[in-house]
Amino acid sequence: MDIQKVKTILLMGNPNVGKSVVFSRLTGANVIASNYPGSTIEFTKGLMRIEGSKKELIDVPGTYSLEPTNTAEEVAVKMLDEGDLIINVIDSTNLERNLYLTLELLQRNTPVVVALNMWDEAKHNGITINPDELEKILGVPVVPIVALTGEGIKTLLSRLKETHTPTDVSQSDAEKWIHIGEIIKKVQTIEHRHHTIWEKISDATVKPTTGLPIGLAVILLTFSFIRFIGEGLIGYVLEPLFDMYTPVVMEISRAIGPGILHDIIIGRLIDGNIDYVESMGLLTTGFFVPFGMVLPYILAFYFGLSILEDTGYLPRLSVLADTIFHKFGLHGCGIVSVFLSLGCNVPGALSTRILETRKQRFISATLLAISIPCMAQIAMIFGILGSYGMEYVLMVFIALIATYVLSGLLLNRYIAGESPELFLDIPPYRRPYGKALLKKTWMRVRIFLTEAIPFVFLGVLFINILYAVGIIDTLGTFFSPVISGIWGLPKEAAAALLIGFLRKDMAIGMLLPLGMNPFQLVIAATVLTIYFPCVATFAVLVRELGIQDLFKSVLLMIAAALIVGGVMRLILLGF
Repeated sequence: MDIQKVKTILLMGNPNVGKSVVFSRLTGANVIASNYPGSTIEFTKGLMRIEGSKKELIDVPGTYSLEPTNTAEEVAVKMLDEGDLIINVIDSTNLERNLYLTLELLQRNTPVVVALNMWDEAKHNGITINPDELEKILGVPVVPIVALTGEGIKTLLSRLKETHTPTDVSQSDAEKWIHIGEIIKKVQTIEHRHHTIWEKISDATVKPTTGLPIGLAVILLTFSFIRFIGEGLIGYVLEPLFDMYTPVVMEISRAIGPGILHDIIIGRLIDGNIDYVESMGLLTTGFFVPFGMVLPYILAFYFGLSILEDTGYLPRLSVLADTIFHKFGLHGCGIVSVFLSLGCNVPGALSTRILETRKQRFISATLLAISIPCMAQIAMIFGILGSYGMEYVLMVFIALIATYVLSGLLLNRYIAGESPELFLDIPPYRRPYGKALLKKTWMRVRIFLTEAIPFVFLGVLFINILYAVGIIDTLGTFFSPVISGIWGLPKEAAAALLIGFLRKDMAIGMLLPLGMNPFQLVIAATVLTIYFPCVATFAVLVRELGIQDLFKSVLLMIAAALIVGGVMRLILLGF
């Protein structure tokens, strides 16, 4: 049939077959509930998108038959006249009972597609249904789905255009039950079996009551793994290497002698020695930050992310996050951009293109630019605040999470556009393949190295030149009403804000020589995360959002930095 001519689609089925979950999957969060005219029976309607055009989807009250025995079933029968196409949702674990309504619908002059819901539960219970044979018998498309996870929903949408008006074969009540018995013999077999351990795990990780605690535990374990591996590489591999590297740098320092060239190449000596964080030279800080502080955490993060992807857990996390992310105008796939951005904001920004609408892409890109620090920044935040205690590190992340949530709620409310529902196939759990994990990790790390190293060296060179000609002092004075007046930071922090446009991790490292107290460091680290993305991410956002939307996003970033920094000063420096 010509799907473009369809205006209204009815979702019909027995009570408790999961119609409301299918409806939610197809329409998203913005729906209307109202009473059917002349009755107190409530139904729900919303909009869904098929091949670029909007269709009205109506969740018809559940009914066992088109021969009504109560008011709800009377309303369901009346609503049949309003639909151009019917999606008949069937409980796969009770195929025999559900087929009676299906056969009645096939006698109507309306195209039908059958959705076999709870397909996973049927398999778990030892019920095997042949959907191809059932489709051949019924003469209409039959699609297995799992509405809870979204499995099969995309296929269901693609097959709506294959529907056609079924051939009218009138049957009596007794004839229908005889026909149903014959169908069951041909398409269904049942054997006794118990859930496997993987099926139990799969069920537990997608159901909200168990899935959310498991999801939180997985995230915490992942970041504990990242910290353990990162700190291990730094302590046992990189620090010894830099200890061997130090005499070489000191020899170069003596050979160059004092002057601007020494400041650029080696940087400042701290008490006559190299300080790889504070010296700010190309061969000291410029070399140490990406390799000695950041790379170990990047390696650990991308290896952990690859495990989550290849085991099949990341799609399940998207399903769990779906309801929450709808509050922000996104859907569950928005968490993929968050995870990728935690590694590096560049792939995070690129991943926003998996979202369907301009509104979703704008919100996702703006939120990650405002609130999601990359692993390089996270490593530096731990580096400058960890020695004061983990509570100071937590203050930064609590502020960023609060900013993400509040900004998301506001953007969803005031940014015009659509936020369609999540269509995602859930793969079975699999054992990761070692070589594939290492290859995927290396590909992502290589992207980080090619983008990070040039900008770190460029940033160190740039800032040293600005210091030498006095521009940093001028900028500090110019911006002091904001930096000192609103945020309560020393005006010298202007240098860090400036370099933050090139590399955020480098900028956070520049805060240490300024002698700030831990509360000021918390504010500065938070503001540095919020106020702008690094230039590499900025370049990607120009391409992904366009100049006009990026300009709006930048204004939101500046406003968020001013407000969040000011509020944090009132709260923290008040102590």
